[in-house]
Amino acid sequence: MISAAVIIGETAGAARFKSKDAFAHFNGTAPIPVWSSNKVRVRLNRDGNRPINHALHMIAATQVRRGGQGAEYFAKQQARRKTPKEAMRLLRRRISDRVFRALLADETAAPPDVAPTDLVVPLAA
Repeated sequence: MISAAVIIGETAGAARFKSKDAFAHFNGTAPIPVWSSNKVRVRLNRDGNRPINHALHMIAATQVRRGGQGAEYFAKQQARRKTPKEAMRLLRRRISDRVFRALLADETAAPPDVAPTDLVVPLAA
């Protein structure tokens, strides 16, 4: 629940991103290519919104430990000779893409007559 709150709060509206790739760049799950040799590799992105990245990492780690779709995807990546770090990075990006789609769906399903200022609760004096 806390991870969801962090993601929603730090994102401040998914509609402001033009694509899932832009959202991934914002939260630090977009890979960075490394061209130090003829081998094509990517490395972990240390930029981006660290609280969202941490929340996505905790979601991914929980899915790997508890089983389910995340664990299956993680195992499939390891079967493709990905290291545990690489497999976790790929799972985190996959979760980021799904979170982006869910955030967009929720924003478009919200009633248009409710303004964000209507949701603010006044403080007691």
